[in-house]
Amino acid sequence: MNGFLTSYLEELGGMTRLGWRALRQTARPPLEFELWMEQLYQLGVRSLTITNITLLFTGMVLAIQTAYSLAAYGGKGFVGDIVALSVVRELGPVLTALMVAGRVGAGITAELGSMAVTEQVDALRALAADPVRKLVVPRVGALVLILPVLTVLADTIALFGGLIMAIVEIGQTRLYYMNHVLQALSVSDVASGVGKTVFFAFLIGVIACHNGLNAKGGADGVGKATTNTVVVSSISVIISDFFLTKVFLLF
Repeated sequence: MNGFLTSYLEELGGMTRLGWRALRQTARPPLEFELWMEQLYQLGVRSLTITNITLLFTGMVLAIQTAYSLAAYGGKGFVGDIVALSVVRELGPVLTALMVAGRVGAGITAELGSMAVTEQVDALRALAADPVRKLVVPRVGALVLILPVLTVLADTIALFGGLIMAIVEIGQTRLYYMNHVLQALSVSDVASGVGKTVFFAFLIGVIACHNGLNAKGGADGVGKATTNTVVVSSISVIISDFFLTKVFLLF
């Protein structure tokens, strides 16, 4: 435990510097449009399946557990309220980010790590091209743009999964369930959930790129960097969720 914390704190400075460099490069024209579009497809569109399936069954399980847990208190009618608030404020953003951290974060680290150990990153520097602008900015920027969209879609799928269980298992009507969902949610709930994902995406992207660019030792080093990315980004998402929740509750 102490070893992990020490390693995490040591890397925090490097990740912070990389994040600031990425932000500065993003503000400088011209925009690498083709690179951004490619990353939006690779990181976003190809992640739809895993995020939607995860949240579909999460919504279904949450509806069943809520119904049976509240049955003794006559609270079955509030399934829609609980599913909506739980998914939109917390489970949707966090689970989507964790799935993306596992799939996308690992993929970015493996890709950049392979380039680093085969000296392709050094070749970019030799050609006077900034690796941060060419490799980091499109990936981090695409993640920041696409993760909120993935979260909204996953939230919708989760609510649909809850609707299925409300109709099949509990006997509610579609109209009754949807009325409770809409009454329970407010604009601040949606903004809180979606707003978190911007920070989650930035964390995942910077951690993945940092580990990839600093991978050493051939295939073994790339494997270790990939594992480290999944672990660190997942923990960072969960820890940051606590602090972001505290902040968003102030508004």
